[in-house]
Amino acid sequence: MAIRTVILTAPSGAGKTTLARRLMNAIPLLRFSVSATTRQPRKGERNGHAYHFVSEAEFRRLIAADSLLEYEEVYPGLFYGTLRTDAERATPQRPMLFDVDVRGALSLKEHFGAEALTLFVRPPSLKELEARLRSRGTETASSIQLRLDRASGELRYMHLFDVVVVNDDLEHAVAELVTLVASRLS
Repeated sequence: MAIRTVILTAPSGAGKTTLARRLMNAIPLLRFSVSATTRQPRKGERNGHAYHFVSEAEFRRLIAADSLLEYEEVYPGLFYGTLRTDAERATPQRPMLFDVDVRGALSLKEHFGAEALTLFVRPPSLKELEARLRSRGTETASSIQLRLDRASGELRYMHLFDVVVVNDDLEHAVAELVTLVASRLS
């Protein structure tokens, strides 16, 4: 069966978004699914590009209207979700790349079944993950600890994905992902 979705997931700070961007550049056939979130935009992020930035009230309206294929309150008051209209446009001719958290990826995997290629990006270690989160300069000490605690739990799910890629060297991880995805799309 042809795949129509590539689902990329990782603990926060493992390099998932960077890898997703590089994958999109290498395989122009892929379309990016823009998630909805209640978090504030980071420097350089534009609404509708990296994310659909919405208020918590608007996100709750999307939930009530069944407009999200999957969603999660990742941290208190911080929601992320996949718009149903986006997800349903994915086809084998124009596959969609989802850059989502681990629980969201498992929900999407269940929804798309054999039409999905699921990829889990693992950091080389929790210590390295902590260093990456600190280097962002966007996190408080307590938010870093919260993300590390969450990452420890998320790593327990990596065996449920089709492929696990260790992001210890960015260029190697990109090459591995491009090869894997390109082979499944052809």
